[in-house]
Amino acid sequence: MTKKQFFTRALWACTVGLAAAAASMAQTAPAAPVQVAAPATCPALLQHQFPRLQDDVPQNLCQYAGKVILVVNTASFCGFTSQYEGLEALHAKYHSKGLVVLGFPSNQFGQQEPGSSKDIADFCFNTYGVKFPMFSKSEVKGNGRNALYAALFAATRAEPKWNFHKYLVGRNGTVLNSYASNVEPNNPQLVAAIEKAVDAKF
Repeated sequence: MTKKQFFTRALWACTVGLAAAAASMAQTAPAAPVQVAAPATCPALLQHQFPRLQDDVPQNLCQYAGKVILVVNTASFCGFTSQYEGLEALHAKYHSKGLVVLGFPSNQFGQQEPGSSKDIADFCFNTYGVKFPMFSKSEVKGNGRNALYAALFAATRAEPKWNFHKYLVGRNGTVLNSYASNVEPNNPQLVAAIEKAVDAKF
């Protein structure tokens, strides 16, 4: 075999090999793209940040996106203060189903929340065993109301008239209803609304 014949056959073999490889690659199905879960969206109502009662560490309310929320303005020296017990019971009973109670202490009604954050936190835990999230004292009515309460008022036109007013917020951030201070946490209508909300899908 001459050198020319040798190189001709080698070139032919290489060409055939490349063609076979290309055909094999063309028949191989492309890998499916990796599906990356989209981040959960945060409703406008929850796009606010407040200092935590116990230590003033800022807390973004977006961490509660997708949950049913009961927002309550609280006070330590009020005729309704015993509602802390019922609120904690609601939080404990329905937390696994997606309910969270959020407490916002305020001194706007009869100056019945005069203490420091530490005073309030100690009172709530030691007296009623409160474990649901609570935030530093702020205003919940009038022009100085905090950003969440401004949004709640805009959505409902209902403003707290006393301590322990309640707003129920659905999983999608829609305000479902508001309840006056004298509506106890175990009120059948409130409980039924909470159960309906935790069972609802987006």
